[in-house]
Amino acid sequence: MADLPIVEHHIPVARTARYYTLGPAGASAQEVWLVCHGYGQLARFFLRRFAPLDDGTRLIVAPEGMSRFYLSDPGGSHAKARVGATWMTREDRLTEIQDYVAYLDAVYQRVVTGVPHTIRRFALGFSQGVATACRWAALGAAGVDDLILWAERVPPDLDLAGTAERLRRMRITLVTGATDPAVPPGAPAEERDRLAQYGIPSEIVTFPGGHELDADTLRAIADRARSLARGQANP
Repeated sequence: MADLPIVEHHIPVARTARYYTLGPAGASAQEVWLVCHGYGQLARFFLRRFAPLDDGTRLIVAPEGMSRFYLSDPGGSHAKARVGATWMTREDRLTEIQDYVAYLDAVYQRVVTGVPHTIRRFALGFSQGVATACRWAALGAAGVDDLILWAERVPPDLDLAGTAERLRRMRITLVTGATDPAVPPGAPAEERDRLAQYGIPSEIVTFPGGHELDADTLRAIADRARSLARGQANP
């Protein structure tokens, strides 16, 4: 059969995305955390994992990936099937990346309205959300102070040479569970070394767990970041 003259096109459309927040908005917020969930998760459930950080000074924002799908098909019916979300697939991936970076920019601009200009800005990605958080931190409009990458690598196609100057200004933490089956042994060190080739410093944090957000580790990272920030402000 002869090749059909099929031509791919793109058209921007308006659609409604959703996000959830935990913690204070406005002048009482000292930190803003934008946290990106993993594959097949929903933002409202993911956000519950950040309850240990809800101390009245942190505004935690969980955007939801705009592609939702049924996770299971019990009994051949979707009536009771769990629903999850994903940030993207390999199909039309460059357009998907461009769209979600713009989406996270829009969420950020909305939530920082009324907060102090001195607020500290965090981006955290878990599992699939690591690539999302990395790309937004490197390519988005907001200036991120702390980038926390939990249970996944920096996306290999991210232009580290072109974004190194920006990434060097961030405190980057690579977090992994000691028994996480998704992270091969030695992978965090390899990732730290790859970043270092571009002059991008990073720190490895390991906890005794698997592919999960660990409350004690999360709290320790947040407390240390706050302590270091105070030290910089009061040399």
